[in-house]
Amino acid sequence: MVIYTVTVNTGDRLLAGTTSYIYIQLRGTEDESDEQSLNCVQGFWQGSVKDFQIDCKAPLGELIDVQLYSKPFMGLLYDQWFCDKITISTPEGDKILFPCYNWLDWNERLALRPAKASLVFQDTNLIAQKLRMRELDEQQKLFRWRVYAEGTPQVIDCDSACSLPPEVRFSFTKESEFYFSAGKQLALLKLTGLADCRKSWENISQLEPILCDNRSETIEYCQEHWDEDEFFGYQFLNGLNPMMIQLCSTLPENFPVTDDMVKGSLGGSSLEQEMEKGNIFLSDYKMLDELVGNVVSGRQQYLTAPLVLLYCNPQGMMLPIAIQLRQKPGEDNPIFLPTDSKADWKLAKIFVRNAEFGVHEVDFHLLRTHLLAEVFTVATLRNLPSPHPLHKLLFPHIRYTLQINIMARNQLISKDGAITTYAGVGGESLEKLLKRATASLTYSALCLPDNISERGLETVPNYYYRDDGMKLWNIINKFVAALLSHYYQHDVNVQKDTELQSWISEIFTKGFLGRDSSGIPSSFQTLKELIKFVTMVIFTVSAQHAAVNNGQFDFGGWMPNYPTALRQPPPKEKGQTTEDTIMETLPDVGTTVNGMAVLALLSKDSADHYPLGNFPEHLYDEEVPCKLIEDFQKDLGKLADLIEERNKKLELPYTYLSPRNVDNSVAI
Repeated sequence: MVIYTVTVNTGDRLLAGTTSYIYIQLRGTEDESDEQSLNCVQGFWQGSVKDFQIDCKAPLGELIDVQLYSKPFMGLLYDQWFCDKITISTPEGDKILFPCYNWLDWNERLALRPAKASLVFQDTNLIAQKLRMRELDEQQKLFRWRVYAEGTPQVIDCDSACSLPPEVRFSFTKESEFYFSAGKQLALLKLTGLADCRKSWENISQLEPILCDNRSETIEYCQEHWDEDEFFGYQFLNGLNPMMIQLCSTLPENFPVTDDMVKGSLGGSSLEQEMEKGNIFLSDYKMLDELVGNVVSGRQQYLTAPLVLLYCNPQGMMLPIAIQLRQKPGEDNPIFLPTDSKADWKLAKIFVRNAEFGVHEVDFHLLRTHLLAEVFTVATLRNLPSPHPLHKLLFPHIRYTLQINIMARNQLISKDGAITTYAGVGGESLEKLLKRATASLTYSALCLPDNISERGLETVPNYYYRDDGMKLWNIINKFVAALLSHYYQHDVNVQKDTELQSWISEIFTKGFLGRDSSGIPSSFQTLKELIKFVTMVIFTVSAQHAAVNNGQFDFGGWMPNYPTALRQPPPKEKGQTTEDTIMETLPDVGTTVNGMAVLALLSKDSADHYPLGNFPEHLYDEEVPCKLIEDFQKDLGKLADLIEERNKKLELPYTYLSPRNVDNSVAI
């Protein structure tokens, strides 16, 4: 008779414990144990750790899996159980970790694999091979693809978060916090009578009381400086969307800015001279061209597709020097300049900031982080079984993504969602814009080093998104390279990993719609290719999402800086705009406060969030990956300290890419 000691860890999340009967069976290469009950008087309570002995007639050989089974208490009372992990101490003196991190329902069976990662061709045992195949078969039935809108990435085939398997849903803490925050925001708006008010604001100062409970350093800075050229230009580098601006070496033909128009802004220099010096930049919103604005509260809203010319002056400030509000030049489409009347110039910048709302929220936020994160999540769950090293690596980076995206589709961009109801880019225009953005999306645009180079922004000063982002990219890349090199020691290992090849194939076909022009690989031939792609995946769902999400209320809470909709068409001539015109163009009271409520909700962290590098699940028990995770966490900590020191010297700190402020996954 030999004895195996089983240590059972029940999860610490709310309602993780159970009164149900739990049964266990150990299976090895030589034999398997009888199915035995893990009955105990106290039951399996939340956070409990309990030891049991399993008696076997003979050694089982190398342990392949642990089977868990649940039956109702007394045949009547049943509840789910959340098991974190099982640890087996063998007669030979080994300790083997079996990660679980799953809910076990009554009359349900779970098969747990050892924590040691393995590739498909390394699982030579027939039982282990069958377990991999069975797990993938079950996962592919649970997680199916669905076309959301033709020409856009496919999504999970699930209409309600309640239909998702419990292990990929919000924790009780996060779910209750989320709905409480949303309800609180809406209740306050209804109570004050602002949510349904269709009046115009009489003046900008009326917005101040609304922010009294939601002030941050950045919001206060926005309130004070929103209409200043320095802050307007700053936001192209370090605002909500630091992805639009690019070096301009030749003016677009449809943007006929002349030297006479801008010589005052250039200190007497010419456009050609400043272009040669690399000081002229462009932000072109052509993706919005000819899109029709939404109807909000029964009133037509207006969209523009501006072109913005910027100058990086000798002091390193990025300043706007010309704005054209529509793509086609003409007498009815003037080029606005800083030398125009204050009202003309202010309104032109407001139209740019509204265009920024549309492109940022639909392209750079929704598509490039949320929808791509969903593609990566579904492909991972469908194609990589739990023992696969890439499954283990990506698991923390897919947490809560499916639920938050389903909620976004149901509550933000549905027919009666908040964006459809309160945004000028809502409705049909949103779907058209999403299709355009998908069609133009490239691999290089998602890889920060390539993207910075393509946009010619390697040396522009005071670009903190680039500085912090590149350091984060390199830290993630270092970690990914070391971890994957441990498992894939030769390119041939990458090529013959059929699970990995299925994973990237689904991402290419379901996420990027099989477009070779996207540059996304459809297969991997080398370890170097794999490392770069996985670095991009983790950077996208963590750092990039933080950069374009976490400051939404900081920069958008002061409505004139980030208006969700505009009620008047763009001016066709100069000299006609007044302060009253501006107030009549900005969103009405109800649209403003509802938009602010959404931005506040989307920017709020829950108590149940995990900063980058914080991995609560123990998925590894091998020395090498555990040491690499430790090194990764140290590198992230050092970067966070550097950013904190840098920010002490800045008038407006850039905090969004500090690792302490970056979540592991798209979870909000």
